[in-house]
Amino acid sequence: MVDVKSPCILVCAIDMKSGYCFGCGRTRDEIAGWLAMSPLERDTVMAELPARLETVERRPRRETRRARLARQRAEGQ
Repeated sequence: MVDVKSPCILVCAIDMKSGYCFGCGRTRDEIAGWLAMSPLERDTVMAELPARLETVERRPRRETRRARLARQRAEGQ
């Protein structure tokens, strides 16, 4: 079994204006086809994600699971 890099942070909601996921910045088509993409295609998309996330108009209000777990680890829980 091969590990596939993924930018998913378990915040799966699409910004209707930009078409990007609030959590990872991918489009619905990219999310759906992620496992079928080549490693080069995935790396290309991942390189674009920081700039895409800057265009998302609002951020989700709730703390993500990943952020909560990281915070708990940092707090020593």
